Amino acid sequence: MYNKIQGMVMADQVEMLTRALISIKSVNGTTGEVEIADFIKNVLMSFPYFQQHPTNMWEQHIPNDPLERKNIFALIRGKNNDNRTIIYHSHIDTVGIEDFGSVKKDALNPDALAAFFATYELDKDVQKDAQSGDWLFGRGSVDMQSGIAVHLANVLYFSEHLEELPGTILLMLNPDEESQHKGVISAISELKRLQDEYNLQYIIAINDDFITSLYDGDPYRYIYTGAAGKLLPSFYIYGREAHVGETLSGIDPNLISAEITRRIHNNVDLTENIEGELVLPPSCLYQRDNKEAYNVQTATSSYLYFNYFIYEATGKEIMDKLTAITIEACKEVENLLHRHYQEFLKRTGLPAKALSWNIEVTSLAEYMDELSRKGLNPEKTARAVFEHNKDVEPRMLCFKIVEALQELDPEKKARVIIFYAPPYLPHNYLNEEKKRDHELVEAIKDVLENVEQETGEKFALKKFFPYLADGSFLSLHETDEEMISLMKNFPQWDLINPLPVNEIRSLNVSSINIGVYGKDAHKWTERVYKPYTFGVLPTVIRKVTMRLLNVSFAYPLSTPRNGAKTIFL
Repeated sequence: MYNKIQGMVMADQVEMLTRALISIKSVNGTTGEVEIADFIKNVLMSFPYFQQHPTNMWEQHIPNDPLERKNIFALIRGKNNDNRTIIYHSHIDTVGIEDFGSVKKDALNPDALAAFFATYELDKDVQKDAQSGDWLFGRGSVDMQSGIAVHLANVLYFSEHLEELPGTILLMLNPDEESQHKGVISAISELKRLQDEYNLQYIIAINDDFITSLYDGDPYRYIYTGAAGKLLPSFYIYGREAHVGETLSGIDPNLISAEITRRIHNNVDLTENIEGELVLPPSCLYQRDNKEAYNVQTATSSYLYFNYFIYEATGKEIMDKLTAITIEACKEVENLLHRHYQEFLKRTGLPAKALSWNIEVTSLAEYMDELSRKGLNPEKTARAVFEHNKDVEPRMLCFKIVEALQELDPEKKARVIIFYAPPYLPHNYLNEEKKRDHELVEAIKDVLENVEQETGEKFALKKFFPYLADGSFLSLHETDEEMISLMKNFPQWDLINPLPVNEIRSLNVSSINIGVYGKDAHKWTERVYKPYTFGVLPTVIRKVTMRLLNVSFAYPLSTPRNGAKTIFL
């Protein structure tokens, strides 16, 4: 590849690399993720720097991965061999191509797609962009093969201009971002090894995942100084079954589930109020009961979970908030069932039965403590369920564990058990109340102001990248107490969601996003804007890199946040 792009201006280098990367079908969960990793490895090895320093480029296999996917690393040291290090990172996988429909065969062919959309009358915006020649189409064009290409082009640039590099650059390219983030999670150990063995001082990580306009006519290119986190709050709802001829005596878990969903789904009041930030409300991703076939008995239990973005809030705060909401929802259901039964008695004249509609609400941690006090050994039960269901989809495995714990209750109370299921993404952001983070933000602002004057682009600095990103896993903000509370509410955390908490805290690397610009990521009309992404963005990232490598900070960057210690459960 080097022989093809040497001598080109950088914009042309980035475009050629982007086209080559798009042509590889690197769909998440397929061997295409391995194929693209091998291609990137060959691209890097074609660069003269890595031919002279072959051990500075290597791969790390993801442990126990059936596809044998791998992370790609490359290290460039500047002229002074300074250990201050900027991490460049991107993900190498894409979503699938099924949405391309009749043009599926051309999903990885930018020119064929441009020709198709140039005559596409059903979407005038897409047609206009295709006719302009300024946009490159194709799966992964903006999310995020162009981002990989930008980092590769800058790695090549610095490798040929070591005198301009005042520190070290570590390139890290990861698979599985579009699903379980196994790539970046497994990379934590490698980042820690490099820090320990080579004394690398990580200043910041630069992701270049896609950015887009936030409204029609939006003139800004957004730079994000952090990444939102994510929780998957889950509800195991155990009711009281009844024959369809006696439903007034039962407690339908579906009714409870519906009331909880009504109070949580898209409830903007539950979002964090952070001025100037795009914060998103929780949304229901799964809701169903446990019945597998038709019969005339009402359901015994119901499963429910939500996507819940976290910005500055902690898992403990979210659990407390959702517990309060669930208690309110269950009280509403109890009152409704009581009113219905009283009206039934009034109409039929039948004598009343001694019925209770009380519904208990508890977190998983509280419930396990209750079982332990009764001498029922919930940990042994949970571990046994895991051992017999290792191949079950992770979220369903969590429900199976909680269901088994509910069955330990000799009273079989109607109950809602609230817990967290994977994936969990920490929030990682620059906190300007801290001197170190404030200095980083001010340095970035200075660079952006300079680029605005040079190029005429308009930049806006925001705190949270509005989509999920691998950068979440490079730092933790929670205190020990908050983290332990979160982990105790995950069924079998160490086995189902084995996040290396202590290693992440030790690294403490803030991740910012200076991204490629485009439209319609994850849609068949996905496209990247060439003038900015290929022509301006590489320079922005280079300037930020050099500026941050020259900043003198008040104290070591590797200091763990909150003075945290090693966590043992």
